[in-house]
Amino acid sequence: MPGTPALALLTRSGVSHTVHPYEHDPRSVAFGDEAAAALGIDPGRLFKTLVATVDGALTVAVVPVAGSLDLKALAAAVGGKRAAMADPAAAERATGYVRGGISPLGGRKRLPTVIDSSAATFPTVFVSAGRRGLQVELPPAELIRLAAATVAAIATD
Repeated sequence: MPGTPALALLTRSGVSHTVHPYEHDPRSVAFGDEAAAALGIDPGRLFKTLVATVDGALTVAVVPVAGSLDLKALAAAVGGKRAAMADPAAAERATGYVRGGISPLGGRKRLPTVIDSSAATFPTVFVSAGRRGLQVELPPAELIRLAAATVAAIATD
């Protein structure tokens, strides 16, 4: 299995994690839903990584696949006024990952990161391991620590 910067970071840090590969359908555009279905896990426990801008600065939001990002809540969580989804090309350049495979870990640039507070309700959560068809499962406290993340209620049902 080819490595990714996210997996390299987890290995270097000695964090206990489990890698979950699955067959990605190149026609799929609902990457999180596809991953949850392929792995047979609750979409509330699988978190998608979204890149937004808050007052013009790129910011990473990690929310459950089963929910949506509340842009106002994201802006408030980082002390900003206005948030919008980032241009996909800008997100890919800043993270070094492709859309549908953006991981909150091991990005090219260290971006402010906010993880939805629902992550703390699970013993482990799933996030992208850095490419389509590859998820990693780890304790939410380790995800928060390694991403140097803020935790806030930033998701809506």
